[in-house]
Amino acid sequence: MKLKQVATINAGYPFRGKIPEEPGSAVVAVQMKNVSLTGEICWSDCIETELTGKREPNYLATGDILVVARGSHNYAVQVKQSLISSGKQAVAASHFFVVKLEQKSILPEFLVWLLNQAPAQRYFEQNAEGSLTKSIRRSVLEDIPVIVPPLAKQQSIIEMANILDVEQRLIQRLINNSERMMGTIANSLYQEYGCKTANTANL
Repeated sequence: MKLKQVATINAGYPFRGKIPEEPGSAVVAVQMKNVSLTGEICWSDCIETELTGKREPNYLATGDILVVARGSHNYAVQVKQSLISSGKQAVAASHFFVVKLEQKSILPEFLVWLLNQAPAQRYFEQNAEGSLTKSIRRSVLEDIPVIVPPLAKQQSIIEMANILDVEQRLIQRLINNSERMMGTIANSLYQEYGCKTANTANL
């Protein structure tokens, strides 16, 4: 099965040049810098903007999936919340494709996981175009093969992925704490012995 059989795929909003800032606007733009590799959209960093193009905006909704169209890593991120309750709506910048699922047979969390796995990433890499900056066409994303197991299996895979994510975050936190501790020890050693060595060398 291909992705286009279970979803519609559109390019992000075509801003002309730099995305204009318009404080107080009811529309915010999600840019590459607002999305992390861990799958989070930092809404507080998204700028309020004005839609200057003629194209009808494709506002983001909960469950939509953003796929990075340019660069060496075409990862996917799920829109996990809507801004409608705050009186605002969001659009994705043109660096993204917006995937809207049309069938309930596949969970957005599962599709995000699937698109971020090695087989899908190899597919994107093999079909990317460009020399300096790689990019994928919409047709490439539309034709990517997707597997749709039963919902119960999808849910179990999602739960396993969430557990792995928590474990990776904990491990990274331990590594960061250990690096800070070793840095503190190194600084203490320089303060305790380094100054004495320097003073001795000056005698």
